[in-house]
Amino acid sequence: MESIGIVGAGLIGRAWAIVFARAGHTVRLWDGMAEQRQAALSIIGERLKDLEAAGLVKDPPAILARITAVDTMGEAVRDADYVQECLPEILDLKRETFAELDRLAKPEAILASSTSTMPASSFTEGVKGRARCLVAHPVNPPYLVPLVELSGAPWTSAATLERARAIQAAAGQKPITVQREIHGFILNRLQGALLNEAFRLVEDGYVTPEDLDTTIAHGLGLRWSFMGPFETIDLNAPDGLADYCRRYGAVYHDMAKQQADPRVWSDRLVASLESGRRQALPAANLGERQAWRDRRLMALAAHKRAMDARDGG
Repeated sequence: MESIGIVGAGLIGRAWAIVFARAGHTVRLWDGMAEQRQAALSIIGERLKDLEAAGLVKDPPAILARITAVDTMGEAVRDADYVQECLPEILDLKRETFAELDRLAKPEAILASSTSTMPASSFTEGVKGRARCLVAHPVNPPYLVPLVELSGAPWTSAATLERARAIQAAAGQKPITVQREIHGFILNRLQGALLNEAFRLVEDGYVTPEDLDTTIAHGLGLRWSFMGPFETIDLNAPDGLADYCRRYGAVYHDMAKQQADPRVWSDRLVASLESGRRQALPAANLGERQAWRDRRLMALAAHKRAMDARDGG
């Protein structure tokens, strides 16, 4: 088993602690804010109870016992084989932190960032051991949504990427490798394309926000919860993907030309969407609805795990 160091005990840091401890690794968790450190284990313990109730973990006390909250960054990373940084999206902070992690961690340790916006090259160029640095971008919360995007800088070694992928896969995650640095990585670029078209369709009066959400939740999202777009179209034509492209490629090309003029999400449109969402869900109830979302994700994760086991996936 690996020794894992986690820097940052907020929402993402605590979630990563669950991922790695659930897999049997020892985890040391640190945050610069004492109140975050003090609250972390209690919050993690409550999440583990929820996961046990959903059938996703066994023996929460044993998992929790593998996680230790420590008082210094050095304690968190000095013996770590793999370090996951989970600090705020501030470039100078990332640069300073990775320089310090490179100094504190043993030379063979992997240094990974949870950033969702910054390429690894933007904060690791000046790091002496930069070949061992990369982005490991999770989807929140990673203990329920297992995708993790591994994106190295031009100087990240192939061995670092390969070993990080192996560690993530062994922990039950679904790692993908971003072959070259690109703004937004892969998931957010796909999400952005869908969001941009969703905003356009609502703004131009083709559909209501409520019906747009229904289209995804009860249409595309059902298929996409267990297969991707290429497999989807492969199964949507009698003779597979090439047949689908022959049948519909020109139609999608015409639609793409209509979508080729990107728009800023206008204040007026955002205010209208916000008003509609707050009528449907008052701000005071956001936390309750987020808990509902997580319970639904737990049920989906349990279902997918059972189906994967049945199908040998």
